[in-house]
Amino acid sequence: MSQPLKFLLASLFCLACLPVRAEPVTAMTVYGDAPKYPANFQHFDYVNPNAPKGGSLSRSSMEIGQFNYILPYVDQGTGVVQADTWLYSPLAYRSLDEPYTVYGLVAEKMEHDPDGMWMRFYLNPKARFADGTPITANDVAFTYNLLTTKASLTFRLLYGDVQDVVVEGPLQVRFNFKNNLNRTLPLDLASMRVLPEHYWKDHDFANGGGFEPPLGSGPYRVTKVDPGRSITFERNKNWWARDLPVNRGLYNFDTLTVNFYGDTEIARQLLQAQAFDYNREFSSGGYMVGYQSPALDDGRLQRRQLAPDLPVGAQGFAFNLQRPIFQDRRVRQALTLLWDFEWVNRQIMRNFYTRQSSYFPKSDMAATQLPDAEELAILEPLRGKIPDEVFTQVYHSPVTDGSGNIRPQQLAALKLLAEAGWHPEHGKLVNAKGEPFTFTFLDGQGGFDRLLLPMKRSLAQIGIDLELRRIDSGQYNNLLNTRDYDFTVVQFPRSGDPIISPGRELYNLYGSASATSPGSSNFMVLRDPAVDTLIDGVVKATTRDDMVHHARALDRVLQWGYYSIQNYYGAGTATVFLNRFGMPKVAPKFDAGLDTWWQVSPTPLTNLQMSALAPTSEEH
Repeated sequence: MSQPLKFLLASLFCLACLPVRAEPVTAMTVYGDAPKYPANFQHFDYVNPNAPKGGSLSRSSMEIGQFNYILPYVDQGTGVVQADTWLYSPLAYRSLDEPYTVYGLVAEKMEHDPDGMWMRFYLNPKARFADGTPITANDVAFTYNLLTTKASLTFRLLYGDVQDVVVEGPLQVRFNFKNNLNRTLPLDLASMRVLPEHYWKDHDFANGGGFEPPLGSGPYRVTKVDPGRSITFERNKNWWARDLPVNRGLYNFDTLTVNFYGDTEIARQLLQAQAFDYNREFSSGGYMVGYQSPALDDGRLQRRQLAPDLPVGAQGFAFNLQRPIFQDRRVRQALTLLWDFEWVNRQIMRNFYTRQSSYFPKSDMAATQLPDAEELAILEPLRGKIPDEVFTQVYHSPVTDGSGNIRPQQLAALKLLAEAGWHPEHGKLVNAKGEPFTFTFLDGQGGFDRLLLPMKRSLAQIGIDLELRRIDSGQYNNLLNTRDYDFTVVQFPRSGDPIISPGRELYNLYGSASATSPGSSNFMVLRDPAVDTLIDGVVKATTRDDMVHHARALDRVLQWGYYSIQNYYGAGTATVFLNRFGMPKVAPKFDAGLDTWWQVSPTPLTNLQMSALAPTSEEH
């Protein structure tokens, strides 16, 4: 072999032995596949890049009652959720038409270790807080430390695999990881909103910061606060990021107001009186008949199901598994039989809803067929630790004939309860100690009593006493956090947002470590090593297909555990609003898209009037 050839081969060998270098990128996906939008994209498909700026939009909050402070990151009460999006800018913006993809915002570029052991962010030198102070790597590190020590437990669980954070320069920061098993962690960090150290070091973050307008870095700033009742945001016309492609066509209103109401019916009446513009409706009856008026007939008031393809957040009547009465699966299965959804949906909810059978409704992660070979390989090591039905049956929520007569279900429930040690005595169902079967439903929202009254009657007929207790939202949140309840309605996750690409948040919802932690969303107080193992599999998945199989396996175990009486979902995001807004031709798949709207008219228009403005309203 010639000397030059030997030298060439040796050089190639050395190059092959060098570690693979990460390359900074402007966008990232969970599993390393290509993002939808290229590096030079100009705007997202779901916006109108020429949307006019100006005007206003006033909406109701999604919470009932008052807010206790502005900050949405702590669990001492109720914060203003919208402040997260409107007040602060994230390191990277999460696209609304992809399962989980982020595009650089405060971070100009991002760099992920090929071996998955660290994540680096390069900050945009133009990034500023609203007072003109530059956003630095120190602010990023400060934010991380603040969220993981003084914020909601959610953040400690979300960032639990971070070893430490290193400031490498004024605009460069690196997060080192404990392991490389958490595929969503880089994107979860990228989605972090950056808080100003020079502001929060002198304010009471842990208790929500009160009602003082906090300093932000996002498209809006807080200009008016009516404590507990309303908050107004004003568009920052000098926002440093206003011309970035990720923001083009978004945040078009000059002012945005969020109003908090103590009663949903009052909110409906005020919307019809044009006291505000937009209401997210959670009641089928309210949505279907609560707005009947000439304004609805001629179009000045619009009733829409937005984002019909959006997966939904699961909801259910959850059993507190700390209570001895609910620790036998047969008891939970029996109670599941006794909620007559078909009758309730027809008689009370106007057939508005579809029954839920999955903890991942309307998504590819829902277990709707028998497990395939890949799922069985995941489940087989857990045989004997999970319900046998997981392997051989597809779970469906119980179905009645809708007549209101559920005697067959009552008989089946009595059989299960007898097997669990409950027997009739003097017209009551009692256990071996003679203790009666009685439990309480805790309602902090209102409206659920009418859905459970038929169940209360059915339970009474077989000797079980169900009490319905309504309390205010502040007391309700306190009891939730301390797990001081028997049975209540909860959303998975608590925000009600769908889980599109799950990761560590599943530990917060169903993991043993979060069962009794104040601020966590494990409202079933579920401690199950098999569930923990399946969550580990979801988090460590290296492809979306692998993740989906683990999620379906998890879904099956949760379904057959009868940990909650699964509720229902609608055809989309039910909204009612005044007809004075324009909307893009293409709606975002994974969001109702309110931040893509713009003002067409200062007053509501009829359908005829809006049609005449079609060229300027784009599509309505």
